[in-house]
Amino acid sequence: MQPIAQFIAGLPKAELHVHLEGTLEAELKFELAARNKLDLPYADVAAMRASYVYHDLPSFLTIFYEGSEVLLHEADFRDLVYAYLKKVASQNVLYAEMFFDPQQHTDRGVPFAVVIEGLTQGRLEAERDFGIRSKLIMCFVRERSAQNAMAVFEMALPYKHLIVGLGLDSDEKDNPPAKFAEIFRRGREEGFRLTMHCDVDQLNTHEHIRQAIEVIGVERIDHGANLLDRPELIAAAREKGVFFTVCPFANEMMRPGENQSIARRMLDLGLRLTLNSDDPAYMEGKYINENMLMAHELADFGPEDFIAVSRNAFDAAWIDEDLRDELHGCLEAYALSSIQPMAAR
Repeated sequence: MQPIAQFIAGLPKAELHVHLEGTLEAELKFELAARNKLDLPYADVAAMRASYVYHDLPSFLTIFYEGSEVLLHEADFRDLVYAYLKKVASQNVLYAEMFFDPQQHTDRGVPFAVVIEGLTQGRLEAERDFGIRSKLIMCFVRERSAQNAMAVFEMALPYKHLIVGLGLDSDEKDNPPAKFAEIFRRGREEGFRLTMHCDVDQLNTHEHIRQAIEVIGVERIDHGANLLDRPELIAAAREKGVFFTVCPFANEMMRPGENQSIARRMLDLGLRLTLNSDDPAYMEGKYINENMLMAHELADFGPEDFIAVSRNAFDAAWIDEDLRDELHGCLEAYALSSIQPMAAR
């Protein structure tokens, strides 16, 4: 293994931008389909993976939503989150905040309680077995109506102690942040932390970023690359202390061949950048370590950059200060023990 890959493998990390439904690997999908007596339109795992062909956000979402059909019972949701946390614990992720999209399931007749209780069981078992801490962020699907989102928000309130934050994802076209302003206002009043997707190169993206920062008042923006086009948006993000959860493979999908200019420019401008995996089961199995290696290979991220990115992630995490101090302690100890030996090679 090359030295930088070893460094990334050992780096203490937090992941803040990953969709649980997007971690559903083909093998588990077949297993759940068999358990739930569902037929899949693929002969085997290889054929299923070969079908993951997309060229933009809408074509990706079509594949993404199809995969969720096998999730029906508490055990399915437990297995989903447990498999993800087991995988990233092996990559030295110490803490994860994971998106889930309840509307994908409640609109199919799966009770909200089934979703949240299954995910919670999986989280607790993974912490017991692998030591990885985690929390859940409930996302609203922006193509659906604000009324539909509000209905799910009401379903979630009895379980708000199990959900740390609210997010907004999926297709941005004609679905600006302001459409959901009332839900996010209520969410803040109920104590939820706030984030929101502003995907790369979407229609009206600059206005969406402005609304996310100035109208909604988010603490984090998921992706957010087009902020780099507008000095006034960069200034607003700096003033508000907004963090950005950037995903190298997803950036490469949207802007192939640009050598990860998004992540590089954000870091060089001093924006509060974190690196994450997004939907690894649908993105060639690239979890957080593989995404960080892409940032090294395509944007010349080095050890000091990765230390800075992990430090940002621990600062951005919605955790208490005792845990934050613990995570920072792990990171600083690693930096002291690793960077000088690498430089000497």
